[in-house]
Amino acid sequence: MKTLSMTSLLSGLALFAAPAAFASSTTSIPAFEASISTAQGPLSPGGAAIVRSELRAALEAFIYDTGPQGVDSAERAYLTTRLNDTPFQQSLTGTAAKYYADFYELNDATFTSYPLYQGSVSGTAASLFGATGPLASNADIREGYIPNGQGIANQATLGTAFTTYFEPPVGPFQPITVKELIERLGTTSIKGSIPTVDEVEGAVAYITQISRNSNRLYVADWTCRRCSFSPWNTRGYVVAAVSTDRRFVRMVSVWTADFGND
Repeated sequence: MKTLSMTSLLSGLALFAAPAAFASSTTSIPAFEASISTAQGPLSPGGAAIVRSELRAALEAFIYDTGPQGVDSAERAYLTTRLNDTPFQQSLTGTAAKYYADFYELNDATFTSYPLYQGSVSGTAASLFGATGPLASNADIREGYIPNGQGIANQATLGTAFTTYFEPPVGPFQPITVKELIERLGTTSIKGSIPTVDEVEGAVAYITQISRNSNRLYVADWTCRRCSFSPWNTRGYVVAAVSTDRRFVRMVSVWTADFGND
């Protein structure tokens, strides 16, 4: 496990402490409803139907209002009502409904993190992906589990585990499809280079070994100022694949860029 610098540790603690203080359903719920009304308007690409991209943008009102740990209890209650609202659910396309269910499951208004161990895996990223390139060269892979009966992988647990074992403070995790995973891995510039097709295909196969049956894939962005692994300020993203029982998690963190110290 990496040794945390005081700067990154304090940043992480501040990041995870923020949601409880700044959560406000009085702003997030109206913002969500306004987005849904627009999504069902005449200029919407889906017409009266709400497509995945529209729903995802609407649900961000809860994420960015509350913070990286997910929705608060009042927002959760509202989302539960909408989950059981048959006309609303019928207005969602199939992929949008799946996103709603995934978002609802991940953001359970539980701010206590469950004990998710993340240890280094055997072999290099290149050997595990079966190819070399900028993706494999800048990937850090860890995996582990929550002990039986001690919880499941939710927003707070994923965020806390990532910062504990990888070091950088991390933003909110959001559900993604395999198609979106391929796009993120294959099109994100990594220190000025685009990953090769072979390493992207290998990474997708390796990541989805864990989530294939559960279809639980999440992604989050991270930024770290003066982390112990680099003299520079750095940024990147992390993909988390979660097993069917939501206890085993494989995380692949990709370091995409350095930026100026200040």
